[in-house]
Amino acid sequence: MADQTYSPSEIDAHLKDGLTAWHHADSFIQRTYNTSGWKGTLIVVNTIGHLCEAAWHHPDLVVSYNRVTVKLQNHDAGGITDKDFELARKLDETVLWRPTGALSGPPASYSYVKDEK
Repeated sequence: MADQTYSPSEIDAHLKDGLTAWHHADSFIQRTYNTSGWKGTLIVVNTIGHLCEAAWHHPDLVVSYNRVTVKLQNHDAGGITDKDFELARKLDETVLWRPTGALSGPPASYSYVKDEK
């Protein structure tokens, strides 16, 4: 049984609920993460790859020197489903995570993703 797909207006409503950096275009929900350069881009791509493989839900990626665009669609269902929204949230949570407390993180010069939550 295929997953329920959403209409464009339903997709827009879902994106307004905590996924405002994402947009709906060309049958995908998409987001671009701006990175600090090639090293940051590679780290972001590998992070996305790991999460997507673990979820068994595979995006289209557009990879450039200082940015990564993620395009999600449930190819089996032929549209946008709950899997896409859930994975988008997990990607944001992980890619944009910043250490706090005892985990002070690297110096600013080692920052990999420029996006803020």
